[in-house]
Amino acid sequence: MNWKQKVNSALGEFTGFHLAKIGGEAGPAQAPEPAEVRPPADARTDRLLRAPVFVMSPVRSGSTLLRALLNAHPLLHAPHELHVRRLKVDFGTSLAERAMHALGHNQADLEHLLWDRVLHRELLRSGKSHIVDKTPANAFAWERISTCWPDARFVFLLRHPVSIARSWHEADPVKRTADEAAADALRYMKAVQRARKGLTGLTVRYEDLTAAPETEVRKICEYLAIPYEPGMLKYGEQTVLTKGLGDWKDKIRSGAVQPGRDLPADDDVPDLLRPMCERWGYLSS
Repeated sequence: MNWKQKVNSALGEFTGFHLAKIGGEAGPAQAPEPAEVRPPADARTDRLLRAPVFVMSPVRSGSTLLRALLNAHPLLHAPHELHVRRLKVDFGTSLAERAMHALGHNQADLEHLLWDRVLHRELLRSGKSHIVDKTPANAFAWERISTCWPDARFVFLLRHPVSIARSWHEADPVKRTADEAAADALRYMKAVQRARKGLTGLTVRYEDLTAAPETEVRKICEYLAIPYEPGMLKYGEQTVLTKGLGDWKDKIRSGAVQPGRDLPADDDVPDLLRPMCERWGYLSS
């Protein structure tokens, strides 16, 4: 992959857009967001899912651990990262577009129907009653997700920003330097913070989750209005451990909550991350 492809790939990851050469060979460019995004006309008929749960978190913040804990509950199905917001609808022809508009559907409506159907099918196959999606990139589309499912519930998972940046660098030190990892991870942190300001939900910290897992999991169960299950803390072997779909490191393979790393010293916080550390309560201003 040359530098142009890398830049275009990064642009697509963080904005949902790709650059394409006019008149050149067509590539896998993401379609732009629809101009009009709106709630379902009738949630009773337009949505099969009821009250889906979304974990909003930066990369490398412990979301795979939280997913595993939640998935161990008999009522919660928390699969690997699903990336449903990347699924797009194309009318194909103006006649198809006119036909759909006559039914009251614009592009965003149809995409929302698709997202809802995919998640609902996954939930039905699991035999459980509530689905949980923990894709970190969902934080960039929190407005779209909350519009698609007005009854959605949100769990915000935070972690010390320096720990996030270090873990993101360690995940692929060849792909990004420590400074690049910090800047990259900060994009996710800012997106999660915007979601926290715009949505109502429960905030959980990775450090608390690893130090007192039962206490934190009980809080989540209470928020979701489901009974706590002691078996959640021994989540067992994971069926999907693949880079790009969740954590794949040794800790998550252990099947039980492992202690988190020591918190960084205040003096080790780079200037780039200090504002976010202060905003999230990890650093005194």
